[in-house]
Amino acid sequence: MRHAPCSLLAGFLPLNLLGELVSIGTLLAFTVVCIGVIVLRKTRPNMPRPYRTPWVPWVPAIGAIICVAQTVLLPPDTWMRLFVWMAIGVVVYFCYGRKHSRLNHH
Repeated sequence: MRHAPCSLLAGFLPLNLLGELVSIGTLLAFTVVCIGVIVLRKTRPNMPRPYRTPWVPWVPAIGAIICVAQTVLLPPDTWMRLFVWMAIGVVVYFCYGRKHSRLNHH
């Protein structure tokens, strides 16, 4: 039952719209990961790493640039939907976190 909202969206929205939303969300996530690799290598160089990224910072920097370049090519409507969706997500995150925080229940 957890996937019901996704199924409803897929059933009622045009595929090209869903494709654009999935693309911008995925590209944003990849951009954050690429930048995160660079930041962690600089701020926590001795942190244990279960995987290796070759030629840091060049590979992650090129990855972030390519992802950003691809998102720029998406229609402006897709950017607007991304910001609305992220705003909704932030509200849900903080409302849920405020009620269910372990720090709040001491």
